[in-house]
Amino acid sequence: MARLNVNPTRMELKRLKGRLKTAVRGHKLLKDKSDEMIRIFSVRLRENKKLREKVEEEVAVVFKSFALVSGTTTDAVLNLAFSMPSTKIDVETGYTSIMGVEAPKLKVTTQKGKYDYPYSFTAITSEADYGIKKVNELIEKLLSLAEIEKSNRMLAAEIEKNKRRVNALEYIMIPQLKETIKYIAIKLDENERSNIARMMKVKSLITQE
Repeated sequence: MARLNVNPTRMELKRLKGRLKTAVRGHKLLKDKSDEMIRIFSVRLRENKKLREKVEEEVAVVFKSFALVSGTTTDAVLNLAFSMPSTKIDVETGYTSIMGVEAPKLKVTTQKGKYDYPYSFTAITSEADYGIKKVNELIEKLLSLAEIEKSNRMLAAEIEKNKRRVNALEYIMIPQLKETIKYIAIKLDENERSNIARMMKVKSLITQE
């Protein structure tokens, strides 16, 4: 491991020991944070998978219902029937913190109109009623799925970023600091021995005189 290019002085040694202590403490904190983020991500990933499977099943049911309706009703009648929605949906956007990651938070508010269905019962088959009901139930789940999938992508990116920081400290910075501290300590010991040897030689010369 390549050491840092520094002057081998006692002041530099003290400074580097302080940096090493900070780096070791920072590495532990980041490692603990990374482990907790991975744990949370694993839990959320299972929730994501379960919700996605449920939503996909319900979307398939809705498509099947509307396919049956479109097979017995003309496009003109369908367009007219669904041109005036009976339900209003508002989505309030915000953020929530997941281990320091600002993830999106959606709040859905549904306002039902005067009538449950936006068409005359004589104009269209009963399959449309079932399809409309399932769509109304599905919208909130779709938004929840979008919310959790976006949050998980952001969390995964943060985990990767945090992992790079942990690796940089563990495999580059900390070993470099340790190697440099060792080098300075050796140099200072060599200088100390050289000074002692010179002092002894000077003393010997003075004694001889």
